[in-house]
Amino acid sequence: MEAYDPFIAEAHFKPACNRMLFWSKTKDVVHDFTNKRDCFVTLEDTLLGSVVDGLTWCGKEGSSETFTTGCPGWTDCVNNSVRSFWNRASAAFGEAACGDVTAMLNGSIETPFSPYSIFASIEAPRLSSSRVKKLNVVLVTQPDSVTNCETASLKDLQKELDQGIVYNCQEVPEAKVQECASNSHIACGACW
Repeated sequence: MEAYDPFIAEAHFKPACNRMLFWSKTKDVVHDFTNKRDCFVTLEDTLLGSVVDGLTWCGKEGSSETFTTGCPGWTDCVNNSVRSFWNRASAAFGEAACGDVTAMLNGSIETPFSPYSIFASIEAPRLSSSRVKKLNVVLVTQPDSVTNCETASLKDLQKELDQGIVYNCQEVPEAKVQECASNSHIACGACW
C-alpha cells in the first residue's frame, strides 16, 4: 500500500463534507445513483478514482515494465498492485471524510458489514469523530433480504465507530434507490 503514498499525496482528496458515500457489495446500485444524481461522491467519482477505476496493472520480477495483461487476480496474492492501490486510496478517502457521511451496504447478504471488506477493514476505522459527525447506513434491501438494521454485523459497525460519531441505519428498498436516482424532482435528502 505504501508504494502508492507519493501518488496519493499528489492527487489528494478534496473533502466533500456531507457528500461522501462509502459502499460495500452495492457497487452497481451506488454508481447507478451517483451517475444520475449529484448528491454524493464515491471514491470512484474522484479524479484519482475515475482515472484508475476498471484498470488492471502489475509488474513482473526483473522487469521495470508495467503490464496490463497476465496480472494476478484481486485475491491471488497479498501485494496485488491493483488491490494495494485501492486499499491505499480507500484509506485516504476514509481519512478525508467529514460532516455527515453515508455508507450504502447490501441487505441481501448475512454480513453487510463484513470484517473482510474494504469498508470494514480500511475505511470505517479511519472515520474520525474530529471530522465526521454522523454515519448514515443505507441498507439496500430486496423483497427477500436476509438482514436488517438490527443484524449483528451492523451492531459491530456501531461498536467499532470512533466515539462521538452518531450512527443511523435505514433499510431502503433497492427500488426506492433506483426511483430516486431516476427522479431529479426528489430531493437528495428525501431519498431515504
